[in-house]
Amino acid sequence: MSKLNNHAAMLLARQQSSLKANGLIRPITLADNPAIANVIRQVSAQYGLTADKGYGVSDPSLDCMMQTYDKTNAQYWVIERQQCVVGGAGIAPLSGHVDTAELQKMYFSDSIRGLKMAQPLFDTCHTFAKAAGYTRIYLETTAVLVEALAFYQRLGFRPCAHLGDTGHDACEIAMSLTL
Repeated sequence: MSKLNNHAAMLLARQQSSLKANGLIRPITLADNPAIANVIRQVSAQYGLTADKGYGVSDPSLDCMMQTYDKTNAQYWVIERQQCVVGGAGIAPLSGHVDTAELQKMYFSDSIRGLKMAQPLFDTCHTFAKAAGYTRIYLETTAVLVEALAFYQRLGFRPCAHLGDTGHDACEIAMSLTL
């Protein structure tokens, strides 16, 4: 697998994204940590995805996302709109599966839902995963996230067995997409 550093991730994001009326997709910075953690907490609360149930909102990395994704073949992107972080998603290696990237923490605040930002954000993640040498993308989700589930299915994700130890016991749906 090739090694991508933050500089390569920045270049990739610039190639994949441009400033639009709906928002700018860019790699996360240290200053974005509190804002994306807040987005994830708010969205999780709206859907009843509480920490005590084992959802991603319980991850210790939530308040240090930039540092969490500052490793080889990993990157997190945020969506910035009107100078506010309003969403994001990341790609990271799936533990125990060297050829598999995990799509992680794809969340959108109310202010951008319906503005068609999911596709360009996923395209950025997909392009990064291919460039990093992954052969598939894996994700875990829950049936509560009806819109997300429909989106993943439209992208070509198919149900699969749970892989690795992601720590998200409550996410009953595992899906993968061959690259």
